[in-house]
Amino acid sequence: MNAGLPLAAWLPIVLLIGSNIFMTFAWYGHLRYKTSALLVVIAMSWLIALPEYILQVPANRIGHGYYSAAQLKTLQEIITLAVFCVFSVSYLGESLRWNHLVAFLLLVAAAGFMFLPGPR
Repeated sequence: MNAGLPLAAWLPIVLLIGSNIFMTFAWYGHLRYKTSALLVVIAMSWLIALPEYILQVPANRIGHGYYSAAQLKTLQEIITLAVFCVFSVSYLGESLRWNHLVAFLLLVAAAGFMFLPGPR
């Protein structure tokens, strides 16, 4: 797992993955329960979001020792897209089309520029 980064630099990535799993359920999990009252799903979403913050805040605090804030945000967005792809297929039963995958790959490629060395 250590591809040139210290083991501690991987911890923020692992925490961001966990945080994004919770947040994806908080934001989109209720779509399977469209007959539930809106206030009920809002309350449930808030309860699911709490563990997300418990993971996300330390991920960014620890991660800022290894990554810039812009790099952390970029990592978070790419992780969000990856988690959402798995979630939408496995939980919501939606399919990913070729254009979704191409768009995702283009975003990942664009995000790669965030990690190129810049001028000093």
